[in-house]
Amino acid sequence: MILIASASEDKTIKFWNLQTGELVRTLTGHDLGVLSVSFSPDGEQLASSSKKGIIKIWQVDDGKNINTINANEKAIRSVVYSPDGQKIVNSSWDNTIKIWDSQTAKLIHTLTGHSKGIFAVAISPDSKIIASVSQDKTIKLWDLDTGELINSFVGHDDNVRTVAFSPDGKIIATGSVDKTIKLWDVTTGKLVNTLSGHSQYLNSVAFNSDGTSLVSAAEDKTIKLWNLNDSKVIRTLSGSSAGVNSVAFTRDNSTIVSGSAADDNKLRIWQDRN
Repeated sequence: MILIASASEDKTIKFWNLQTGELVRTLTGHDLGVLSVSFSPDGEQLASSSKKGIIKIWQVDDGKNINTINANEKAIRSVVYSPDGQKIVNSSWDNTIKIWDSQTAKLIHTLTGHSKGIFAVAISPDSKIIASVSQDKTIKLWDLDTGELINSFVGHDDNVRTVAFSPDGKIIATGSVDKTIKLWDVTTGKLVNTLSGHSQYLNSVAFNSDGTSLVSAAEDKTIKLWNLNDSKVIRTLSGSSAGVNSVAFTRDNSTIVSGSAADDNKLRIWQDRN
């Protein structure tokens, strides 16, 4: 069974069966809204973060809370496992990024450099680089092992809300309140391309597994699937009655999963019928 995990302002995390759409389990324990979830690479654990600055680690098979980390005094907008499973990284509204040992839950590094709240972090496929995006309009790259700043670059005209690495780790995609998606060369920090098409701000971007397509979700209530070879929209998915908060591909690229905001409160599963 393939699971979807969803996080909600109602303080819960839910596991869903991807094939049937049925609810499998509801996890409770957070005192405030849950803002982010991330499966460990082996799928055995799930990390969740909340508005209270708490990270919880859950056992997926039985839903047991196996660890709680008092990580930040302000909301944690994003939490992710490193692809090698060794670390957990979170970004907070207190302008910091924290790196944790995934086994011991001990703090390894606190990264400072952003001047405003950090919306999201992503980790490169080789588990060497963290990318972070912030209200301060910057994108920063950090060394995951040392915590040192590698590069910082700008190009968006407003807050940057979402970031994702390409599967080969050479490109990052960022989405902003300026309604654009930008693609950046990780090595040089140079802007590679700008994708325009959404009418309101971006909330989420994700690459497919071979890096040929990108999916984006925005406050304009739509999801767009982009062909990265020609920078054109393949199709626009609509149906939400509110902004779309998050979007992801399944590993085989056959399915897109999206989650929408409070006025809609729905997960949607989109499949390519071609």
